[in-house]
Amino acid sequence: MYFENFEKEDKIIDLMKANLVSIKFLVLFTVIFAVPFFIIWQNSFSGNLFDSDHIFVNLFSPLVGMIIGIIIHELIHGIFFAMYARKGLKSVKFGILWKMLTPYCHCKEPLKIRHYIIALLAPFIVLGIIPGIISLFTGNLILLVFGIVFSGAAAGDLMIYQLIKKEDPDDFVQDHPTEAGYTIFRQK
Repeated sequence: MYFENFEKEDKIIDLMKANLVSIKFLVLFTVIFAVPFFIIWQNSFSGNLFDSDHIFVNLFSPLVGMIIGIIIHELIHGIFFAMYARKGLKSVKFGILWKMLTPYCHCKEPLKIRHYIIALLAPFIVLGIIPGIISLFTGNLILLVFGIVFSGAAAGDLMIYQLIKKEDPDDFVQDHPTEAGYTIFRQK
């Protein structure tokens, strides 16, 4: 598809700011999920979260879970980008912005904004919101923490959503190839 008859504009977010915003989101989602969780399940905890017989597993399982969650977060972006990209998985690139230690998934071709938004928000919903909600019904503390952490980890995605949500859903957008953000192609 050719975009010579389109206006082109870059929209970039500051990764340092995104990291600070993620702390605000962690607090917000802690209030949203943890307060009702502990009201509902307050009588279900013995207070001993670390079983001394399995201290090694208890200490390192969260770290392993977070690493796996980060990988899954980017894979979810990639799956949705591939669903909407003309060239499928050939248009998807994974990597790490080493200066900020930030993993990324990049779609190398423009998508309709509505499709981009779906791909943008999918990890937030799948890894953040859904586990947080399930934890409220099951009393599972691990799902609660996972949901809170991965809701906060989607701060950059949510910041990009704030920028793009007012655009025409039929215009096109492409991930910026070197920065956290996108290039929008508006029909003239």
